[in-house]
Amino acid sequence: MRRKYISIAMAYVGIVVGAGLSSGQDIMQYFLSYGTLGIIGVLFLAILHIVFGKIIITIGCYFRSSNHQDVLEKITHPIVNRLIDYSLIISCFIVGFVMFAGAGSNLSQQFGLPFWVGTLICAVLTIVVAFMDFQKITQVLGVFTPIIIVMILIVCGYTFIGKSYDFKALDEIASTIESPMPNVWMAVINYYALCAISAVSMAFVLGGSVLRIGVAEKGGLLGGAIIGFIISAAAITIFANIDSVKDADIPMLEIVKNIHPAFAFVYALTIFALIFNTAFSLFYAFAKRFAGRNERKLKVILIVSVLIGFGLSFCGFKTLVAVMYPILGYIGMLLLTVLGITWIKEKKNILTEKLIRRKMINLAVKKYDDDLYYSLRDRENFNRLGEKSVIDTEEIKNEIRSFVKDVGPENIPLSEPSISWR
Repeated sequence: MRRKYISIAMAYVGIVVGAGLSSGQDIMQYFLSYGTLGIIGVLFLAILHIVFGKIIITIGCYFRSSNHQDVLEKITHPIVNRLIDYSLIISCFIVGFVMFAGAGSNLSQQFGLPFWVGTLICAVLTIVVAFMDFQKITQVLGVFTPIIIVMILIVCGYTFIGKSYDFKALDEIASTIESPMPNVWMAVINYYALCAISAVSMAFVLGGSVLRIGVAEKGGLLGGAIIGFIISAAAITIFANIDSVKDADIPMLEIVKNIHPAFAFVYALTIFALIFNTAFSLFYAFAKRFAGRNERKLKVILIVSVLIGFGLSFCGFKTLVAVMYPILGYIGMLLLTVLGITWIKEKKNILTEKLIRRKMINLAVKKYDDDLYYSLRDRENFNRLGEKSVIDTEEIKNEIRSFVKDVGPENIPLSEPSISWR
């Protein structure tokens, strides 16, 4: 089970950490433009990622969502539901083609390639990976997360070990950067709302792919903590080098070039991979919203939307971040409010559902383990628990059985949660 929640955490990081966070462009515009006060804002942003990482993945798991509409129609008023639904659809598409622009800027800055080459490669990969099954997609989304963590640690260490900085002078230089926000606290809220509205659709799907709510909770917490670490380390690193990177499209890449050309080469490819992760997640969630469980329709919608996004990406990465992101952030604040209220209202029900699924898994283990006795009473209890679940009775029963068969009853430790199913 530990391996599963780590996999979920890594995939969640891959969804959220795209062109802006891994490149540093978002951080520079939203936070470092306020100097040292912006660093404090980044720490508050990290806390929001941890808290809402758990909330978003867990809610997706609780409702077993295959798209964000599976969740929204159950937790909001129809009018609010429609407003958020449209906002998520629009944000998935907009941030998706901003990622394409980031891919073009990344390869152009590091390798001197024409802008369109990077955008085209990212667009093609997005289409190709859509033809894989979802479990393999989850693995792809998380594979580069450990790499970027190690690389940011190296860059951060290289920046600060044995070196000192005039932070007052850096603060003055940082203040010359134009911010899209009126103050740093609005930047914290707006930027996290942007992250949420651009990632929640795929995060709900990711949570919906997990049966055990405890696994979803741990995965969301760990993923949010990793994102918080990446943001914080990148922010202090960029701030220390603000005089040389403030005009760069990809600030982190500019810093890495000073370490070693080979390291810069690997870092550029890693950023590209993270950009692709986010781009794919957004276009996949966008297509999933309209296609539901129809795989053929999903692929058609994804291909068409990617081609349109490729064309729109030529507006330029830095400009798109400055113009589009604040607008989406303001829209995302409504989503954060709804998620917070839902968590407060449903927390007790989520705990009950968590215990129901755990007990059903225990009973299914008894059924499929030849060394254990599965009684008539056990079968009756299994059916009663299925009726209590928030998920359709037959659906949850079939999913529990499939889960135990796939994992193997011998690999699932029995636990005895305190729960009444009568």
